[in-house]
Amino acid sequence: MFSVLLMLLLLNPSPARPAEEQSVQTARSDFDAGRYADAVQRLTAALDLAPQDPSVHYWLARSYYEQGKYDNAIEHAETAVKLAPNNAEYQRWLGRAYGARAEESHSFFLARRVKQAFEAAVRLAPRSIEARRDLMQFLAEAPWIVGGDKNQAKEQVQAISQLDSLEGHLAQAAFFSAQKKWKDAQAEYLAVLDQHPSRIEPYMEVAEFFADRKDANNLDRVLGDASRVNPRDPRLDFYRAVVLILRGTDLPAAEKLLTSYIANVPLRSDYPSHNAARKWLRAGK
Repeated sequence: MFSVLLMLLLLNPSPARPAEEQSVQTARSDFDAGRYADAVQRLTAALDLAPQDPSVHYWLARSYYEQGKYDNAIEHAETAVKLAPNNAEYQRWLGRAYGARAEESHSFFLARRVKQAFEAAVRLAPRSIEARRDLMQFLAEAPWIVGGDKNQAKEQVQAISQLDSLEGHLAQAAFFSAQKKWKDAQAEYLAVLDQHPSRIEPYMEVAEFFADRKDANNLDRVLGDASRVNPRDPRLDFYRAVVLILRGTDLPAAEKLLTSYIANVPLRSDYPSHNAARKWLRAGK
């Protein structure tokens, strides 16, 4: 009996650590709820139990990124990539952290690293639309001196289109927007609506474009379609307020919607910012 137990221990020398797993799961819940400081606290504790776990470093990087602490995000994203160099998602978020810090500090050195990380993500996961979109966006927007290249950006748009036609329209629209070709971008975004996506995210990307262009009619159309997909998404109220402000109708209702958005919706890098809500509030005065 003793020899059997010994053999099992030898075959499974690294049993799962329930405390560590529970800490990470709870941190993920905190992250999803926008409680990034709590997530950092829990993940830091998990790191004491498993300092070589790349997923803990990854979620620390994500949490610091959402807090705008980009140096910390870079530190943990770099560690995650070092520990798991073949993980495309770790490479992608390392690129995002580099990009946010580069924009903040106007660093050409970091900007060049953005491209390297995104290219690594695409190389590791060539079917990842998210990785190709990030790379395309960088190539389309960055100056040539740090690696921007419009032709390479077009290649990424084509690759995305081959993977998914709807995502191809979104990528093409983003490329046109980066070139300030607004009419061409609008045509692509309307093509997205014509495909009636079953997910909310494409609608929110289109909504952002029409809000920026101050196009109340098309924005209202987007909201009608999006509300049938996910009527509880909190971003809908943000954009409903924008429509009211652009049309100059029921401004008190717009103010109420935006004030509620600021008070109740956590800060998220993929949501309209609270600062954007405050700007629309001022516009509606």
